[in-house]
Amino acid sequence: MINSKNAEVMAPVGSFESLSAAINAGADSVYFGVTQLNMRAKAAHNMTINDLAEIAKIAHENDVKTYLVVNTLLYDHDIIVMRKIVDAAKENNIDAIIAFDFACVNYCNEVGMPVHMSVQFSISNYETVEFFAKHTNRVVLARELNLEQIKNIYQQIETNQLMGNEGRLMEIEAFAHGALCVAQSGRCWMSVYTDNSSANRGACRQNCRAKYKVTDVDTGNELIVDNQYIMSAADICTIDFLDEVLDSGIQVLKIEGRGRSPEYVSTVVKTYKKALKDIENGEYDREKINEYLIDLQKVFNRKLSHGNYYLGKEIVEYSDVHGSKATHEKEFIGRVTHYYPKVNIAEIKIDTGSMKKGDEFLFIGKTTGALEGVIKELRVDGKISESSKKGDVITFEVDSRVRINDKLYLVKKKEKYQCQ
Repeated sequence: MINSKNAEVMAPVGSFESLSAAINAGADSVYFGVTQLNMRAKAAHNMTINDLAEIAKIAHENDVKTYLVVNTLLYDHDIIVMRKIVDAAKENNIDAIIAFDFACVNYCNEVGMPVHMSVQFSISNYETVEFFAKHTNRVVLARELNLEQIKNIYQQIETNQLMGNEGRLMEIEAFAHGALCVAQSGRCWMSVYTDNSSANRGACRQNCRAKYKVTDVDTGNELIVDNQYIMSAADICTIDFLDEVLDSGIQVLKIEGRGRSPEYVSTVVKTYKKALKDIENGEYDREKINEYLIDLQKVFNRKLSHGNYYLGKEIVEYSDVHGSKATHEKEFIGRVTHYYPKVNIAEIKIDTGSMKKGDEFLFIGKTTGALEGVIKELRVDGKISESSKKGDVITFEVDSRVRINDKLYLVKKKEKYQCQ
């Protein structure tokens, strides 16, 4: 069993705003891509190779590890680019590469760059872990494994004291939260067939998230199904059996969502860190779990499920909406024009909409990350007020520093499900 104090929460990062949000929320590590050769090349606001030094500096100053994904299939013409990315990662002190191509794995080994095996390898048994131990110290296990299968692999690692190529006991990483692909560990071919846009090259068109009708081609009859989103798998959520996840030997809790918002990153990281702390303190119970779930449902999700962790005992769930089932949404209000550090007061010019006392707010900024709170006292042009409108300059207290040009959003309950 993994001690909750030693569990690593790995956050997805698709922008500097998300990077700051992950760090401020308490993430132990972050993973990200740089423009090319990563599985979210089209979906996320990827950094560039020129950002590596800044990413490493910001993360390492906060004791957060950095992992760069180079996890697409590689063709011959990609090799030069792959080597350039790996060399830049090593030069800028990125902690490891997450790879899915033996060419990348081999090159990382050649130049002494730590490399982790991506979920796309579908590592599903101990002997495969043993094979990869010659090349890595960490594997991301296939998403199709249940907890019993994972625990069996972990126990064999422990029993045999299987060491990785960096001299540590082999580490197990697995997805704890976020989107689940209908294809085998993410290796999908739908996009390339329908749009000549390969998901395995980072250009997934999300075909599986659309509505479909099932038709008998011989008779033309449409089959009756409960849900038209028959290929859109529900999101993974392990918050209500996190103790069992740790017991299975999963050391690294990976959060999916490099294409999702900073507040998603902040909320999910905070919630899982809180749950780990509660497990450590013996306070992890049904009441706390219900609180975690309420928080997680506020941000982007396609319906929360147990994924495949109980495969064979539970039927895998599918989404029943297009887009998100988040219970809350954000509405842009304006930008920060000043911050008064001695009294922790933010000043904002309202560009659109309105805000009032008691409203939930969210600031998003490159350095600020995602800062949430509730307006306790609102001032308009320096005078206490119950509400404000477009064009007003408002001030209110915040828990930590915000920066000029940070965006302010009103957070409110969503009346109906919609795309985000």
